[in-house]
Amino acid sequence: MLYNFLYPLADTYAVFNVFKYITFRAIYAAITALLICFLLGPTLIAWLKKYQFGQFIRDCGPESHQSKKGTPTMGGILIVAATVIPTILWADITSLYVWLVVFAMVGAGGIGLADDLMKIKGKNSKGLAGRYKLLGQAVIAIIIAVSLLLVDFPSNLAVPFYKRLSLDLGLMFIPFVMVVIAGSSNAVNLTDGLDGLAIGAVIICAGAMGIVVYITGHAQFAQYLHIAFIKGAGELTIFLFALCGAGLGFLWYNSHPAQIFMGDVGSLSIGASLGAVAVITKHEILLAIIGGIFVIEALSVILQVGSYKLRKKRIFKMAPIHHHFELSGLSESKVIVRFWTVAIILALVGLSTLKLR
Repeated sequence: MLYNFLYPLADTYAVFNVFKYITFRAIYAAITALLICFLLGPTLIAWLKKYQFGQFIRDCGPESHQSKKGTPTMGGILIVAATVIPTILWADITSLYVWLVVFAMVGAGGIGLADDLMKIKGKNSKGLAGRYKLLGQAVIAIIIAVSLLLVDFPSNLAVPFYKRLSLDLGLMFIPFVMVVIAGSSNAVNLTDGLDGLAIGAVIICAGAMGIVVYITGHAQFAQYLHIAFIKGAGELTIFLFALCGAGLGFLWYNSHPAQIFMGDVGSLSIGASLGAVAVITKHEILLAIIGGIFVIEALSVILQVGSYKLRKKRIFKMAPIHHHFELSGLSESKVIVRFWTVAIILALVGLSTLKLR
């Protein structure tokens, strides 16, 4: 918004020329998001406590987690607000890509909010049925995919490590987008189980993807690194940096011991928006590398469920895998920091693929 209103004045007032630069606007989007979290966080926590929007803890979960029962949840409302507001404020609001990613975040956040409210109302961990979550995620993905195809967006799948290898998906682009967005959304959701674990991994992933997205939207950099240039995609850097700022602000309250949890309204919305960014910038596979910690968490659940159904035996002491390490004797804080370390390593590996082509 500021870009659209103030940059045109650069011809008269040179100071407004700074709004031309995505890097400038991305940095201030992050700062704005951080300030929103600091300003609204205490009020939101107090409000959630007052109206008893507390987290329900499964009886089958780690015993040490029972003390967290009643901790305010639905903190994802703060993350969504602190990401969307700075994005609209600092990004080019005429960009279709910006609005599609905002739509993914808000839409998936709505699904998560319904799930959280049902859990709180029912005082159990069931919430919204899985099929309805998937249906909602599918609708969001279809709207995004069709919107892109209507503006002649390329439907190919880029493959890391190769300069010219890409697969034309054709109409399969729509179900592919559904898999990416739903998969990313649910993977982040499964990672959200320890204080600060998911949001720390999100900050790392969003920061690394911010670099990738900026390069993708920069013609010279994209040509030099032999990656697909997507005109206008650079504006999504602002969204990702706003997400980083919102994540840092939320981590202030969510670090161990947590004062507030993000809930499904946070995890589902973040995951869906990251998936949407990956689709628009043609880095779906790269997201799976950079956000590998989310993939590992999701795979641990798939393997655990599959093993139990087929062999009546469990692979892990508990899934997702962060609970396995907890039950193996590691403290919650140590598990969190080690998972963050792995997330940083995977982000660096992902970034290195930009040059290995």
